Amino acid sequence: MNIRRAEPKDLTKIQQCNLHNLPENYHMRFWAYSFITWPEISFLAEDSSGRVVGYVLSSIEPDEEYPWLQVGHVNSLSVLRTYRRLGLAKRLMLLSKKAMIESYNIEYIQLHVRKSNRAAFTLYSEKLGFKIHRKEVGYYGDGEDAFSMRIVLKPRSFTHRLGRRVQGFVYARQRAVANWTLRCTKRVSQIR
Repeated sequence: MNIRRAEPKDLTKIQQCNLHNLPENYHMRFWAYSFITWPEISFLAEDSSGRVVGYVLSSIEPDEEYPWLQVGHVNSLSVLRTYRRLGLAKRLMLLSKKAMIESYNIEYIQLHVRKSNRAAFTLYSEKLGFKIHRKEVGYYGDGEDAFSMRIVLKPRSFTHRLGRRVQGFVYARQRAVANWTLRCTKRVSQIR
């Protein structure tokens, strides 16, 4: 078993693994975009014949609440059924996590898991330390709910509060200018 960083030349093999295992699949352009934009954070496992038997596809996104901070996102993790229970999924996830931390200084890693996928939920929560962030109703194309899960790598700090204050200050200034403009417009209309 060989585990290595995924490369663009592996796209068709990874997509075959994905099509074989998962009910929902990404378009080839999404895979290509991910490998070109974040080449160092996706990994694959291949057997002795070079067949891809598992992979993790990850990306980097802005935080929902603090958009100036970066977070990791696991878009897809899959291991062929005959290669499960060998620790491949955990090893792939740990490699991706390490690469995200080293390359992008992320705050946390997030992912979505089907509510019905107990095996994946157990892997994420019990073996990798992810916690449920929220439930997303109808997240998947077939209408199934998902758990949005996160593993926090850095606790909320002064940087977050400072960033929030700066954002609040800018918003307050914009609101003050808008109010001033409105008052001036009313006065001008009263003069006419």
